Amino acid sequence: MAEFERSKTFPALPELVFDQVGEVALADRWLPHELHVRPEEPPAVTVHEDRSGEDAAGLFRAEPEQLRVEWGTRDDGRYAGWLQVAGTGSGASEVTVHLSFFDENHAPSEEIVNEALDESLDRLDEQVRLRVTHTGG
Repeated sequence: MAEFERSKTFPALPELVFDQVGEVALADRWLPHELHVRPEEPPAVTVHEDRSGEDAAGLFRAEPEQLRVEWGTRDDGRYAGWLQVAGTGSGASEVTVHLSFFDENHAPSEEIVNEALDESLDRLDEQVRLRVTHTGG
């Protein structure tokens, strides 16, 4: 199994950050540019990857009371991930993203995964900052 994790601090309340990740319809705003999520009958989703041109059956579950989102492949169980938002005090939050690839032979390289995690956290940061600016919070 190959596992990867990244964290980033956000200058916003945890609930505000979670509002951006807990809604599957907003996932394209913070996922890497080459991934696109199409909601189906919850918790089912289809994920399209531009690089391969393939669609994958997936799951997406948001747990608002835990400020946590979990996802993974639906049919073959080869991949799973989660994102956790935690308050750090003084109106800030820490977001941690964790990915697990259960077949190391088919896992992307560490460099590719870390770049994708960093891109996702940066895009999420941008979305949160836009929301804070527009709401005056």
